[in-house]
Amino acid sequence: MNEATDIRRGDEIDETRLKEWLAPITEKSIEKIIIRQFAGGYSNLTYQIIINDDIKWVLRKPPKGANIKSGHDMAREYKIIKALYPEYTKVPRPVAYCEDSTIIGTEFYIMDNVDGWILRAHKKADSYPDKKIMHQIYTLFTENFVALHALDYTKCGLDTLGNPQQYPERQISGWTRRYEAAKTDEIRSVATLYKWLNENIPILSRPSLIHNDYKYDNIIFDKEGKELIAILDWEMSTIGDPLMDLGSTLGYWVNHDDPDWLQEIGLSPTNMSDHPTRENLLHDYADKSGLDPGNGVFYYAYGMLKLAVIAQQIYARYKAGHTSDPRFAGLIKVVEMCGLMGTQAIQKQKLDHLF
Repeated sequence: MNEATDIRRGDEIDETRLKEWLAPITEKSIEKIIIRQFAGGYSNLTYQIIINDDIKWVLRKPPKGANIKSGHDMAREYKIIKALYPEYTKVPRPVAYCEDSTIIGTEFYIMDNVDGWILRAHKKADSYPDKKIMHQIYTLFTENFVALHALDYTKCGLDTLGNPQQYPERQISGWTRRYEAAKTDEIRSVATLYKWLNENIPILSRPSLIHNDYKYDNIIFDKEGKELIAILDWEMSTIGDPLMDLGSTLGYWVNHDDPDWLQEIGLSPTNMSDHPTRENLLHDYADKSGLDPGNGVFYYAYGMLKLAVIAQQIYARYKAGHTSDPRFAGLIKVVEMCGLMGTQAIQKQKLDHLF
């Protein structure tokens, strides 16, 4: 179950100011408000807002010290889900957006709370669905991924969301530049990784709406694994290359026989016994979409570069004192591990059995 908990120290928001701002939106007197935090994730902060015991919303905001233009733009994320809803039903209903940073210290937006199950890593084995339900979930995951990429984004008014021309080139150069801007340590594997990517850029497969962070812990399923209810965290969505989107997903995909040090990071609960591997996902996506990702090495290596950069950016904020979250202290090791996995895939020209 996607459950909210007590707010982490340093992530508190001004309840009084928020209550005043929400009052005209609810169109009723707010007698009681409860604010709790969804603890998952390392990027934008997400809170559950319960008003008068009968209104249940979710608030999304960037973390302190974040560069709003690099994946924390709440106005952009709100615009995307507002454009998609209700044409595309796999997003929560958007409620309101606030650009006034004096209310709670940053911009934010409000959307409906969606009840359901989110699969997260580092849970006890018996807390996950059984093998049959997990297979259903995996099938829903891949089918909806393909359906998202086939969506008529012009019908939703999102044709100006991004420029798909030379998208692969821009992504590789952009993530390379962002890594260098946030770098705190010299990590040879990451340098090798982005050098190879810059020298092996494929042509655009075709333009489509892409999510850019499509993984299990950004998706809400029903308990029986029969329905994918909602996809969350659209802040990095754009019009781009669906195979690059697949690469981002592959980057989070941990196989059951991957090294222990990768499994301990907890990227995704895909390392369960008998769960499909990265190459299974690659081939299933190709079969369902009709797109040809080849051996998938470029796209997986790209996914690992993205993860390395995201971890590096968060670690840089931690080092600069913008956050005291203890989870961030070891992220430099994640950067190194992502570089190592990417370079191993390049060297062996495959996605599975890299060590």
